[in-house]
Amino acid sequence: MVDDALRPGSTTPNLNLPNAITVVRILLAPVFLWLLFADAGAEGGLRWAATALFVLAIATDGIDGHIARSRNIVTDLGKLLDPIADKVLTGAALVALSILSELPWWITIVILVREIGITVHRMVVLSDHVVAAAWMGKLKTVIQAIAISFALAPLAPLVGEWIVVVNVILMSAAFVLTVASGVDYVAAEARGARAARRSRS
Repeated sequence: MVDDALRPGSTTPNLNLPNAITVVRILLAPVFLWLLFADAGAEGGLRWAATALFVLAIATDGIDGHIARSRNIVTDLGKLLDPIADKVLTGAALVALSILSELPWWITIVILVREIGITVHRMVVLSDHVVAAAWMGKLKTVIQAIAISFALAPLAPLVGEWIVVVNVILMSAAFVLTVASGVDYVAAEARGARAARRSRS
């Protein structure tokens, strides 16, 4: 029997595996924060556990997307929740790193303003249309995840202080891509709005 969600013209239910994985990613954020702050960010077992949980949670972003596409169960809710889940997790990590004085607050604030602003905009236009993540936004998410993972992992005692330079380069790349993808999003929405006005006229 063919699943009703896969029939042409059918509506895919929001209660599905990819969306469940996305929700779990959101729920893992407070657990990650507890592990990171439990020993004040010290370079011990809890810090490694927090890093591992972050890597595991952020990796599910690719998993839920692959499942949704391969099984043809992509939903508008999933398109909305997926970037929100990423922002909750990465935002929590950035704020935590700034609280621990391991990342300048101005970097965290600029990134959060961009992320929150675009997320709010997605919700405002939800009744009209769903804005899926563009390629630059997806690349930004990947680089952010890598940069934060390196910043979280207490690697300096193991490999040496040179890893700090790598962390700075990665976080700088994440910052630039975050700003650039935000500008790209605004420009794309402006072009879309102009096209919509022309089509109605």
